[in-house]
Amino acid sequence: MMPFEMLNQMIGSLDQKEAVRLLLQNMLGVDLDNPFENVKKVLCIQPHPDDCELAIGGILAKLFLEGKEIVYLTLTDGAMGTRDLSISPKELAEIRKKEQEKAAKVIGVKKLIWFDYKDTELPYSLEVRNRIISVIREEKPDIVLAPDPWLPYEAHPDHKNAGLLALEAVFFAPFPYINKDDLEKGLTPHEVPLVGLYYTARPNYIEDVTDVFDIKLKALREHRSQFESNWHQWELFIRAVGMFYGKKIGVMYGEGIKVLPKLLLHVTPFAEVI
Repeated sequence: MMPFEMLNQMIGSLDQKEAVRLLLQNMLGVDLDNPFENVKKVLCIQPHPDDCELAIGGILAKLFLEGKEIVYLTLTDGAMGTRDLSISPKELAEIRKKEQEKAAKVIGVKKLIWFDYKDTELPYSLEVRNRIISVIREEKPDIVLAPDPWLPYEAHPDHKNAGLLALEAVFFAPFPYINKDDLEKGLTPHEVPLVGLYYTARPNYIEDVTDVFDIKLKALREHRSQFESNWHQWELFIRAVGMFYGKKIGVMYGEGIKVLPKLLLHVTPFAEVI
């Protein structure tokens, strides 16, 4: 089918989602049914230590087993994540960093980058965006994973800001005059073909993680300051979320992400459709 015929089908079709996906695959070579097929390096951006594993620990474990390289970028120090007044925020931040290092080893992640902004106060700012751009240019990932900033009813500002900043950084990373100081550091512009938004209510890709779900749980149990005191409740919740996604594709446990080609991150009304 010629591109203009696919375009006509997309506009007039009752199944607009399928038409757009065909258009992307035929014109851009983007296969949303296999978004990780040509990926060699993944940058997973998380607002706090534990978010990558909590959201998509199964996907990340499978990617590692397939030989993909995974880098974590953690934006805040996690220092507010306790109800225990006997531990100071500074102490907790140190504990959470060590816990994240252990959990990352379970998944297979060897490189962790820390920004250490104050937990609950991640600024939505040019400074943070430019720092993420620098990481993208240094690491040169094939896909960036981050929280969906439009998750309905999400109350945590760090999650919303992390998602927006990650998307903006992906969009602007190819432009050399943006964050121009990178050039003096030898960091060249980089085009990230795809982004994947986790913690999403609108997944367009769901991975069967049934076989690696125990790895996800093992990694999360390394975050003892967050989960140990009420692990049974957390495990029930984690399994419920996995089953929520899994049921959509007929498996026991799944993890869902909203995959978007970088091209659709600007002035594209049908990005919501795919």
